[in-house]
Amino acid sequence: MENKSNVTFITLGGYVEMEKYRYVYFVILFIVYILIICSNYVIVYLIWIHQNLHEPMYIFIAALLLNSVLFSSTVYPKLLTDILSDKLRISYSACLFQFQIFYSLGGSEFLLLAAMSYDRYVSICKPLQYPTIMTKTTVNMFLVSAWILPAPQVAVVAGLSANKKLCSLTLEGVFCKNTIYKLHCVERKADIIVDMLILLNVAVVPVLFILFTYTRIFLITYRSGREVRKKAAQTCLPHLIVLINFSCLCLYDVITAQVSLDFPKTVSLLMSLQMVMYHPLFNPIMYGLQMKEIYKHLKRLFC
Repeated sequence: MENKSNVTFITLGGYVEMEKYRYVYFVILFIVYILIICSNYVIVYLIWIHQNLHEPMYIFIAALLLNSVLFSSTVYPKLLTDILSDKLRISYSACLFQFQIFYSLGGSEFLLLAAMSYDRYVSICKPLQYPTIMTKTTVNMFLVSAWILPAPQVAVVAGLSANKKLCSLTLEGVFCKNTIYKLHCVERKADIIVDMLILLNVAVVPVLFILFTYTRIFLITYRSGREVRKKAAQTCLPHLIVLINFSCLCLYDVITAQVSLDFPKTVSLLMSLQMVMYHPLFNPIMYGLQMKEIYKHLKRLFC
């Protein structure tokens, strides 16, 4: 432990052969980060400038893509700085702050996907009531709730972790996520219960709500005509694929915190980066190519 002015530093021990591949890591991650920013902001820009995309569904997509950029930005600047630094470390307080922002925005992703599923449910199952239900006020309420509700709940976990005694000062990873639990000397049952309740609120309940709404959409469109089913598939399928993709990554993240998986260090490094490399790039590709109106404007922009 390095203790200067009562500051505890954590060593980031997730890198593989840093001295040998330092600049390879930097170039790859820098390019990916630029691609994440550009690809997400292009879609957001198109939604912003085109009047026909000023609908709740597209506003939620823009919010989700902005959330992806913020989500990535909690990790990449520190990651790139660390790679060029001789000391791969972070103060424990800064680590908890990164943990707080990372999981708050992760919870926001689930809540935004839940808002999108409700929007599709009302649009397809209650089309006549859609203008009166999905008003500007309702959309703004969903957006504000999605970004505010997870933060205080994750702050409880970060606050509890701040007061725990550390028995290890080497983090099994390259940024601060729930692997910080493995630094603690003791995990109390009360803390585990709190973690499970927060996970239930910010992830499990939104996922169950999404599955419920899409089940209702499927049942109603199944009894409708072919055109209705086709329209429902075009708008709902991208949301479902994004949900499945993000849920699988989060499930892996939860499992690695609770169970010691004996993966090679290289595999662990790649898997830990999936959530901040693959997913933020996957969203704009999925919505840009699969949403008909957005794809039409993309073709005009680049062709």
